[in-house]
Amino acid sequence: MSGFVSFVGSGPGDPELLTLKAVDRLRRADAVLFDDLSSGPVLSHARPDADLIGVGKRAGRASPRQHHVSRLLVDYAQSGQRVVRLKSGDSGLFGRLEEELVALREAGIAYEIIPGVPSAIAAAAAAGIPLTRRLSARRVQFVTGHDVSGGLPEDMNLEALADPLASTVVFMGKRTFPQLYEVLHAHGLPADTPAILAEDVSGPAQNLTRTTVAALAEKLRSEIGDAAALILYGPLVEE
Repeated sequence: MSGFVSFVGSGPGDPELLTLKAVDRLRRADAVLFDDLSSGPVLSHARPDADLIGVGKRAGRASPRQHHVSRLLVDYAQSGQRVVRLKSGDSGLFGRLEEELVALREAGIAYEIIPGVPSAIAAAAAAGIPLTRRLSARRVQFVTGHDVSGGLPEDMNLEALADPLASTVVFMGKRTFPQLYEVLHAHGLPADTPAILAEDVSGPAQNLTRTTVAALAEKLRSEIGDAAALILYGPLVEE
């Protein structure tokens, strides 16, 4: 007997940003495997008798290995249960979705993917700005700030990331942004390029710091903090 897995994007954390389909799947799930940023009020939509299993990964903290998370998904589904894999933001953006899909396919388990509000979109909305501008920001790019080792990826397209006419969002980049700024500045990104550090987006401790890329890099050399954050820079954050 095989169950079914719903990959549900929970959005940035505000339960009011859940889609109707996401709420429906949570209410019907026998088990919910959730990320750290998908916990709290979002889980109030799950059934009282559902198994709730935290499998989140956070930089600098002990986290379950990916193969263990994939194994849990397979085991729950193979026991005939309806499983929700709850991921923050949208499942397809830096959420290790592909590895879990491969595990389900190899086990012959059916699944669906339910989109969520990406945290980058929520951050721009919280800041009251667009991600695109008709004349000065016709391209948007999302990039991860670290590789599997936690360091700055070595294969980044630095020319694209230094483009002053692109809106750029860096995920999981607080620890590596000082280094990233140095290489981008060397590739032509102006030091006074506007930037926003968006922490705990849509959460009770939401904090938006408007600054420049140079000033933000200097700040993050000595002050990182534990809050989940995105970094936005480019013409989108001009006042």
